[in-house]
Amino acid sequence: MSTERMRRVNEALRHVLAEGVEELADPAIGFVTVTSVKAANDFSQAEVFVTVLGGPTRRERALRGLERAHGVLQRRVARELHLRRTPQLVFQYDAGVDRAMRITELLENGQPSGGSDAGDGSPP
Repeated sequence: MSTERMRRVNEALRHVLAEGVEELADPAIGFVTVTSVKAANDFSQAEVFVTVLGGPTRRERALRGLERAHGVLQRRVARELHLRRTPQLVFQYDAGVDRAMRITELLENGQPSGGSDAGDGSPP
């Protein structure tokens, strides 16, 4: 399958799943954002990457809630996308957002507060 088609399918999966997650009534899931989806070429499986507002305990509870709801979400994918095969959903925490926030924090804390004018004759 072409790379462009896979990109479009992954984006369509992400869109359908994001809407589906918003409509779930399970309070354990809380505030979850579907950041990306990566389906296998044969559609046997799709990794669904999510971020969760809160700490590690909240994250684990949300991922367990998503696993409980995977059947509902898979049916929604089958109903809305009409794929040759509906992939088995596997939910993963997307640590990329945490890494980006940590890098931003390090960059902000590593910058001198007074700017680059040190006044000692050294280059900025």
